[in-house]
Amino acid sequence: MEKILILDFGSQTTQLIGRRIREIGVYTDIIPCDTALTPSMLEEVKGIILSGSPESVYEENSPAPDKSVYTLGLPILGICYGLQRTMYDNGGDVISHSKKEYGRAKVVFEKEPILLHGVTNGFTSWMSHGDAIDEIAPGFEIAATTENGIPAVIKHAQKPIWGIQFHPEVTHCEFGNTILENFAIAICGCGKNWNVGAFLKSISEEIQTKVGKENVLLLISGGVDSTVVGALLLKILDPEQVHLMYIDTGLMRKYESDEVETSLKKLGATHLHHINARDRFLSALDGKSDPEEKRRIIGDMFITVQEAEVKKLNISHAFLAQGTLYTDLIESGKGVGKKAHVIKSHHNVRSPLVEEKRKAGLIIEPLSMLYKDEVRNLGRTLGVGENIIGRHPFPGPGLGVRILGEITPEKVKILQDADYLYIEELKKRGLYDQIWQAFSVLLPLRSVGVSGDMRRYGYILSLRAVVSHDGMTADVYPFPTQDLLEISSIITNSVREIGRVVYDISSKPPATIEWE
Repeated sequence: MEKILILDFGSQTTQLIGRRIREIGVYTDIIPCDTALTPSMLEEVKGIILSGSPESVYEENSPAPDKSVYTLGLPILGICYGLQRTMYDNGGDVISHSKKEYGRAKVVFEKEPILLHGVTNGFTSWMSHGDAIDEIAPGFEIAATTENGIPAVIKHAQKPIWGIQFHPEVTHCEFGNTILENFAIAICGCGKNWNVGAFLKSISEEIQTKVGKENVLLLISGGVDSTVVGALLLKILDPEQVHLMYIDTGLMRKYESDEVETSLKKLGATHLHHINARDRFLSALDGKSDPEEKRRIIGDMFITVQEAEVKKLNISHAFLAQGTLYTDLIESGKGVGKKAHVIKSHHNVRSPLVEEKRKAGLIIEPLSMLYKDEVRNLGRTLGVGENIIGRHPFPGPGLGVRILGEITPEKVKILQDADYLYIEELKKRGLYDQIWQAFSVLLPLRSVGVSGDMRRYGYILSLRAVVSHDGMTADVYPFPTQDLLEISSIITNSVREIGRVVYDISSKPPATIEWE
């Protein structure tokens, strides 16, 4: 299948570039930036993209591509660091610029180059760089600049080599998909042959070959990702091979366990194992407040409980399936490249016990090349109900990363009660489906308040609601003021331990969606 090859220099949005191009209908492969480009690797490659990076090209040991990339004759698009790399490798100069650009910046051009066909002159791009081109490489020319006079689009005069200083892959960039489509279709000549159906066929064959007649255990949370994995396994394997294990950590949302069991039975699972491990998890977390330590403890306990329960079931050599997504790998620094910076660890990516399974070749992660919206589309193809497909994302560590500081049974109950009221009110008011993810965070702070005629100190609850396309970037949901006021009042009147409610107005970036 013809494809676009993406060289990953460690950007947190490398996978997002691939996601956007696949959304256009063109298949992408992502490889480490310093991979030797062999003839076999380049079969059916129609173009190459050089990703961004948190590094600077002029620093010692900065990530660099196989130098042959510029002589292959294939179309090239350098994005941010990828542009700077192209200039630096071909005789140009890159400096740390005094006018650093982060966020929105207007791009203007005198003529309409093919890369910008259909793009409005003066469009708003999304910048994220402190370095800039000081001198373009021989043979190249500037096609567009920002309002600060910094080169924004550069192209080679004769060769199909392009570079852009901004990030078309993020949703904040106007005409970003248009620019990527111009490169993939108009410049590289790709056809639109990639879709969820093609992915389903490919991943089904891969799993069937790998698993054979062996058992597969899926540690299922009941959320979108793990439920879709369960539906996939039950569809392509003998249901007798598939064991679904739901571990109640005590950190689930209110009424979560009952809802999970009901939904899993509707999938037609032959083996469903519901494990109550609340005391084990809360005991292991007792006195722990560091976010990374809590994530590690929860991750290790997940696998410890799973292994103990597997022994009881006599399926200890089963494959372990997980609902790991692109974003999990990226934020854990487990992307395909070697230069990714860790944002946070994920219990299903960085746990040492999971790594043991991985080394043994007993891990199956069928969604690891998909983003959340693709997972939802796959779920619909597999017949998973909209009541599950439309659920907001829920982190693997559960409420453990939404209770800041030490976790106690009392705090868990407070957050469960408050968050349940919040989500139910969103549904009643017709707001739930307008929001990508909404949840409550219990802060390790108390503030003074008045209850009746009494003065008391109550916990502070932060409400979070964001809109997003894929979770890689997110904007704050613009709540109708009256709804926000009424929801706050309902929570403080119903959950006596909550004395104050605040609304988180931070976008991603610079914040993450979750607090921990």
